[in-house]
Amino acid sequence: MQGSVHEFDTATGAGSVLLDDGRRVPFDADAFHDSGLRMLRVGQRLTLELDAADGTQRVVGMRIHGI
Repeated sequence: MQGSVHEFDTATGAGSVLLDDGRRVPFDADAFHDSGLRMLRVGQRLTLELDAADGTQRVVGMRIHGI
């Protein structure tokens, strides 16, 4: 799955992405820190791993698209 960074809080490491189908999906600080990324910018393309185990979709993994 791919999407773009919609918002990112540098203080907490949490934010959200906008999927290519228009859905906004949140990610928490753990997903960001586990990705190994150091910074994100709004609009940056990402390849995403999503989880919906509890009925709410969220990002559990991310990496820079194309890398």
